[in-house]
Amino acid sequence: MTSLTDLTAWKKLTSHHDSIKSKHLRELFESDNQRGQKFSLEACGIFLDYSKNRITSETVELLLALARESKLPERIEAMMTGEKINITEDRAVLHTALRAPADAEVLVDGENVIPEIHAVLDKMSAFCDSITSGKWTGHTGKPIRNVVNVGIGGSDLGPVMAYEALRHYSNRNLTFRFVSNVDGTDFAEATQDLKAEETLFIIASKTFTTQETMTNAHTARTWLLDQLGADQSAVAKHFVALSTNADEVSQFGIDTDNMFGFWDWVGGRYSMDSAIGLSTMLAIGPDGFREMLAGFREMDEHYRTAPLDKNLPVLLGLLTVWYTDFFGSQTTAVLPYDQYLKRFPAYLQQLTMESNGKSITLNGDHVDYDTSPIYWGEPGTNGQHSFYQLIHQGTHLIPCDFIAFAKSLNPLGDHHDKLTANVFAQGEALAMGKTKQQVLDEGTPEELAPHRVFEGNRPSNTLLIEKLTPAVLGKLVALYEHSVFTQGVVWNVNPFDQWGVELGKVLAKKIVPELQASTDLAHDSSTNQLIERYRSLK
Repeated sequence: MTSLTDLTAWKKLTSHHDSIKSKHLRELFESDNQRGQKFSLEACGIFLDYSKNRITSETVELLLALARESKLPERIEAMMTGEKINITEDRAVLHTALRAPADAEVLVDGENVIPEIHAVLDKMSAFCDSITSGKWTGHTGKPIRNVVNVGIGGSDLGPVMAYEALRHYSNRNLTFRFVSNVDGTDFAEATQDLKAEETLFIIASKTFTTQETMTNAHTARTWLLDQLGADQSAVAKHFVALSTNADEVSQFGIDTDNMFGFWDWVGGRYSMDSAIGLSTMLAIGPDGFREMLAGFREMDEHYRTAPLDKNLPVLLGLLTVWYTDFFGSQTTAVLPYDQYLKRFPAYLQQLTMESNGKSITLNGDHVDYDTSPIYWGEPGTNGQHSFYQLIHQGTHLIPCDFIAFAKSLNPLGDHHDKLTANVFAQGEALAMGKTKQQVLDEGTPEELAPHRVFEGNRPSNTLLIEKLTPAVLGKLVALYEHSVFTQGVVWNVNPFDQWGVELGKVLAKKIVPELQASTDLAHDSSTNQLIERYRSLK
């Protein structure tokens, strides 16, 4: 198979990069007073200004040619129609089916999966109604007041991000906590002020064997039974399962009628709109959850049908390829200027880096180019007073995605105008910088001037949206999901497996009993030493 670097568009991009890499954004804006309008796009209620990127019209044309040579339109259709594009696990990839309408048809092995998806959604809705109405009661007859989601990876990052993002719309009569880390402190702090008789645990594990999740689940069961002084029968009134392993769920003590299933064609980091989103539905209600699904669906349809040059996820994904492979950028900062999105960068870390953090192509060859950058970020304006110094004046080129909203969900005085002014100012400052002459003209002494110069030419995208709603959150998540897929297609890697997660987990299972008993050790000298030191300190 032809390597990515052998494609015609790649070779042209390499030559093109050489010709424009020294061009400054100041120069690009000065030479075209319509640049802002030329490199902007609105779709699905999201306005994307990508004019502050180090690109020209030719750059965009060549990136789109690269997408076409990589067969991106065909790959999009293959994913959407249920082809088994996850070739290392022989699975379809159908997170998009989770938000498809009830009358859609998506076939997996000849069967339409949509009716089953909507049956689970209906079951989730009925369960949520029983909790919020008080019909469901705990072992002692008291209604549920606390919900603790126990999961890890996508079974935690999605639910906790969505809860924080949509807290404005949440049921304030319920308290929500999230436990993921196998560190006992996570469970202890999440439950220390809760009453067991009013607490529901949602155990999220497809196999019901995930080490961290099941360790916390068993601790939760012990905590509950100890507080209630009850027998095993109490578990069924305080635990539900998000799983496909009915035998393990039943053995744990959970009524399998209260097991909400999902499917092997949904990866964990793509699962927040499946049964994994039960805590989200409990928080914002079934109607709010379906509104979020509608937002996902709108972006899915845009990605599937919009021309590549008018396609939000395609453009974002190709710009990431541009900076990663031609400018050597190793990180991308995602900077939401909304406190509700404080966990959004952390959510994107798994979505992006677990998906495309690969060095082997679909045909089994080692790549000869870079793949996923490192994603990170914090909500504005907090980041401005910590790491923005590096972005502005450091030695690394760090493309930034700014996410801003025209309307605040909590309007207080002029807070929101000041917040938004900072978004726009940061994008302008990164792009345009400040020359030494400008610094001197301000009266800065010559010896201090170099310290106050801003090189500029630092690229960014700005996404401006009216306000944060459940539908908008769905659109944003789907936007990045499809941007990740776009990158993966160009890089010719599988964004839907995660074998790199496995080795450490396998070794940890071997080491656990070695920490608990003085057995002979057969690791490297460093690991043996650490185990022995731990034993002595324990």
